[in-house]
Amino acid sequence: MHIGVTLRNMGPQSTAATMRACACAAEAHGFESVWITDHLAIPPDDAEGSGGRYTDTLTTLAWLGGLTTRIRLGTGALILPYRPALPTAKAIATLHELTGERLLLGVGVGWMEAEFRALGVNRHDRGRLTDDCLQFLADCFSQPVVERNGQAFLFDPRPPAPPIYVGGRAPHALARAQRFGHGWLPMVKSPETLRQDLVPWREMHADTPSPRLAVTAMAFVPNDRPDDMLRLRDAYRALDIERLVCTVRYETADQYTRQLDALARLLAE
Repeated sequence: MHIGVTLRNMGPQSTAATMRACACAAEAHGFESVWITDHLAIPPDDAEGSGGRYTDTLTTLAWLGGLTTRIRLGTGALILPYRPALPTAKAIATLHELTGERLLLGVGVGWMEAEFRALGVNRHDRGRLTDDCLQFLADCFSQPVVERNGQAFLFDPRPPAPPIYVGGRAPHALARAQRFGHGWLPMVKSPETLRQDLVPWREMHADTPSPRLAVTAMAFVPNDRPDDMLRLRDAYRALDIERLVCTVRYETADQYTRQLDALARLLAE
């Protein structure tokens, strides 16, 4: 089981100096991946904790990729209906190639009504727009010539496709992951809730022996209680998930690094 950590690309923690220090610390501590989130237009009455400040997801990961050499770069999750499919595909392919194929592409359908309104996108179309973008991404990474709006064109750069993890709740996200993705990206409260959430997946594959789904679970792991931390790690590992992304809460780069010191036990044992 790989272990990743979150990094705040929001609020006062999203300065260049703090994000650089945190990303380099995560790599130095041996974590497999670092994950950031995605928002474009936070309304004033919903800005607590961020002040409405979010750096652009793909731009930030491209920049972090230039500051690091090994650690993988995750979107947790990129909201596909916020963006037109073609420039999104171009940005994803460029980022993935220029960072040495380190992108882990978590995607989502979005939820914040105010953001959809600011973008002029009908929130009720988000599922359809997400599926359209996912199909377009599949076409772009599988063939050199693709078509959009009746126009054929060359899609290049075209590195190997990044793994795609579909975020959201079961069972809809599981069905979308089965159709388009490499895996599922749930935010989970505990190993027990994740075990229950995987029931629909097993039901979808009742006739298939030992169905496999690559799961990247994003969860808070208390790093101030070593016994609980290791118990949670073992419980998630017993579910045969591919990756556990630990949510890190911090105000400064020094606080982030101290928490990584504790979480590194998950790697050492």
